[in-house]
Amino acid sequence: MNAREAIWDKARTEPKIYLHWTAGRYETCFSDYHINITGDGDIYVSTEDLSETLSHTWRRNSGSIGIALCCGYGAGSTSLGSYPPTAKQIEVMAQVIRVVADALWLTIDKVHVLTHGEAANNEDGDNSYHNPYAWWNDSYRDGDTRGDLEYLGTTESPCYKPWATDGSRGGDVLRGKANWYRNNG
Repeated sequence: MNAREAIWDKARTEPKIYLHWTAGRYETCFSDYHINITGDGDIYVSTEDLSETLSHTWRRNSGSIGIALCCGYGAGSTSLGSYPPTAKQIEVMAQVIRVVADALWLTIDKVHVLTHGEAANNEDGDNSYHNPYAWWNDSYRDGDTRGDLEYLGTTESPCYKPWATDGSRGGDVLRGKANWYRNNG
């Protein structure tokens, strides 16, 4: 809450929360993200000032918070690699989303809370940041694509389906869980 005003001042319209995996191992935290969540669900905050602009989401860093699961080493559209998201990480991320969104006075929806893949594909409807560069829609055709948390490897989000509308995409599951925590304390 102490950073709310500064984050709102830096945001283009309203603040955003971007969800990532680090593409690393369960215990490896990175300072690119404001909040890292280890495989055991431990939370590490990278900076004392959450309004600090960190480099977690291309052209979308100002006025945003980056939250990352320490996982995803070797992950891609066909495999979550040797360090897939753990059930504990997924639940803790949903709880952290709820706390951060509450502190910033944000609705937990795809306009305000996006996975890196959703942000890369401009799924919040704002195309002014960049052209799409998601795994499934690389308009730059440079191979520098993102799909963080597009799927979670759980029963709710078992596999890569970027055009799914049934709530099985990773961002849909995480937002749904965060809203559940918001509504159920």
